[in-house]
Amino acid sequence: MTNLKYGKDTYLLGKDQSVLDCLVEHGAPVPFSCRSGVCQTCLMRAVRGTPPASSQQGLKDSLKLQNYFLACVCRPTEDIEAVLPHDAQNSVPATVKALKPLNGEIMHVALECHEPLEYRPGQFINLFRDPTLGRSYSLASVPQHDEHLHLHVRRLPDGKVSGWIHEELRPGQTVDLRGPSGDCFYVPGRPEQEIVLIGTGSGLAPLYGILRDALNRGHRGPIRLFHGSRSRAGLYLIDELRTLARDHTNFDYVPCVSGEEPSTGLAGGRAHEVAFREVPDFKDKRLFLCGHPAMVSAAKKRAFLAGASMKDIYADPFNVNAAP
Repeated sequence: MTNLKYGKDTYLLGKDQSVLDCLVEHGAPVPFSCRSGVCQTCLMRAVRGTPPASSQQGLKDSLKLQNYFLACVCRPTEDIEAVLPHDAQNSVPATVKALKPLNGEIMHVALECHEPLEYRPGQFINLFRDPTLGRSYSLASVPQHDEHLHLHVRRLPDGKVSGWIHEELRPGQTVDLRGPSGDCFYVPGRPEQEIVLIGTGSGLAPLYGILRDALNRGHRGPIRLFHGSRSRAGLYLIDELRTLARDHTNFDYVPCVSGEEPSTGLAGGRAHEVAFREVPDFKDKRLFLCGHPAMVSAAKKRAFLAGASMKDIYADPFNVNAAP
């Protein structure tokens, strides 16, 4: 017989019984809807044991790699411990190692965790100013090549966390992190597939990590990065990205400005509009979208209509309207 651990309780799974049916039978509070593996409301994560492949049908490869599964169609063949997605995180202390302005509104923050933190470039962590006040920031670092975690923190008006980071945080201080989370990262495989990266503002952070991870893992297909801001002053890492483009013939970098006349080397227009002009067909392409929610939403819809599979569209919208 197979055991299912959930929270503090362990249940015995009946013959051919799904994880969801077992939890509902015992009154465990779990979300669900269709019960047929379609809506993904009952998404869970195995922190011990391996969910059967049949319970991961329809999930993105990035979720499969993190042991996510659909509880309603999961019939484990071995003991398993399951958690809801947001319950799989523990707080980890980290020391601030460096702070460096990347432009007039974005700060590079380097953090050294007090214990190992497994993550994939492009995921995000939650950084806490105090136990009740935290914000999400994407990881620009690559664990195999960067000694510390790297964040790009944009200062927002009246930002309770971003303002604190820009004005008060200093090297040597300790902060608490929680995570990582998110499925916006490079998944090895299909090394010849074309990858298109589109970002605005500090949405470059996850794309910078994803890009370098893909190159370091030997991705051979074309990789195109479109990064946009209203003005030249809002762009950053231009020299580093142009160096990567010189060193890797399959990588092309297109910086975009939408609020002023573009100078030499810059494209005029919003990043996603420039991208769709240059890449009109998205069939069989992998797409990463990071930054302003309106851009992410519009680009996701447009890419789907241009032939992209939803399983090949990875999105990380930065909710700039939330209390920063």
